[in-house]
Amino acid sequence: MEDAGVLPQLLDGLAQAAEAEERRRWAQRCADALELEGIAASLNSELVWFSNDTSARLEDAQFTLGQGPGLAPDFDQVPYQVADLGQAADERWPQFAAEARKLGVRAVFVWPLRAGAARFGTLTGYRSRPGPLTGRQAHDGLRVADVLAGRLLAWWPGAEATHGGRGAAGAVEVHRIEVYQAAGVLSHRLGIAVDEALVRLRAQAYAADRPVTDVAHDILRELPP
Repeated sequence: MEDAGVLPQLLDGLAQAAEAEERRRWAQRCADALELEGIAASLNSELVWFSNDTSARLEDAQFTLGQGPGLAPDFDQVPYQVADLGQAADERWPQFAAEARKLGVRAVFVWPLRAGAARFGTLTGYRSRPGPLTGRQAHDGLRVADVLAGRLLAWWPGAEATHGGRGAAGAVEVHRIEVYQAAGVLSHRLGIAVDEALVRLRAQAYAADRPVTDVAHDILRELPP
């Protein structure tokens, strides 16, 4: 683990992590300090902050499948620890556990992003080996989550959204903007509600064993210029 003095420096430096790559480096350094291999933050169903591709794909798996530890309505512990994605996880989240293991993930830990008692998102970390967090890791992860929650609450929509990829809004990256755009296209094309179109899009991604963001990109690429 990094020296105990490193984490406060990282938390103090969050405001300077403005660009996407700087945010990812900051997140990865926090993951390293917690002895995790990656972390990701989601606001409700929207992935906004992640350290590496595996952490993003792990969140995408929960979004696509509608199951996983980050979707638990109430945590009976903080952090919510799935120290071994083995039989118990197979029974509770069979599809998610299988997808996580494909990514080499063997343990998942979830902290709430919260304002007072209200939870508005999650911070999820993972490891490629099973085992629980130490008390210090659990506490330090909550410190990261609370500082990040404060930063995300200060988020404001900006004019940075791109048309050819992921969008941006203020201090965060709107990772799934294409997913919602593609759901709108399917809704119009099939004459169905947007919510139903989103369910079909997620089902298509699962059936094809592809990230939902890739399937959405294909749909948008078919649109006339």
